[in-house]
Amino acid sequence: MLDLNRFSTEIRTFYSLKEIQESIEEEISRYKMLLEDYSEWLGTLLRNPESSKNQEWVKKATELQKLLKAGARKGGKKGDKKSDTSTEWIQFKDLTLCADNFGEAEILFEAVEKLTNKIDRLEKAKNSVGDLERHGLGKDVLYVTYIHDGVLEKIVIKQKKGAEVQEKFKFAADFSIIKQT
Repeated sequence: MLDLNRFSTEIRTFYSLKEIQESIEEEISRYKMLLEDYSEWLGTLLRNPESSKNQEWVKKATELQKLLKAGARKGGKKGDKKSDTSTEWIQFKDLTLCADNFGEAEILFEAVEKLTNKIDRLEKAKNSVGDLERHGLGKDVLYVTYIHDGVLEKIVIKQKKGAEVQEKFKFAADFSIIKQT
């Protein structure tokens, strides 16, 4: 089932850096599982005897893999290079459609690349939060986070309301209950 809400922009409040790190680790784990699934699917598709007999298909797969790797290293846009590998994509309104057998491999290559990039960004965010924790960022603060496309990008640090008040006004009471017979 497609969960479009997982990839949106959101603002979340956390009560500790540890809570932020746990959230990031959950996302990393989720994306790694998805990456593993897509990689297996792509591997199965590439090892398919029908596909390997078609030399044009194998050539396209090799070219696409090289383009995506080169684009990731250079920071280039892969969308510009899509037309070099497959001519069977058709624009229909806001969607792009393909009836070519190679289209499936093409979208799997692209998904694997995007997931790998997202995992890298999440790892960097997790390391940055860990550095904040090592530098002793306050415990009586709230962390209002800006998460875009599933990746933490910004944090606003706010003093917890009532943090000083709680220490000044503590209520302590002992209760005694008389047992009636």
